[in-house]
Amino acid sequence: MPKMKTKSGAKKRFSVTGTGKIKRKHAFKNHILTKKETKQKRGLRQAGLVSVADMPRVKMMLQA
Repeated sequence: MPKMKTKSGAKKRFSVTGTGKIKRKHAFKNHILTKKETKQKRGLRQAGLVSVADMPRVKMMLQA
């Protein structure tokens, strides 16, 4: 049986931390930034973590 391939979209969007959590970027930080407040844009800069409910699905996509 061949090896499972990592989903290339997931590979670009997620990264695994040392403790096994999965880091992600925030949405709404791409375009039309002029109407968003500086405070909101600053908050979106920090990386977030994938929720516990979505963890198994993301791990399956990453095959990590």
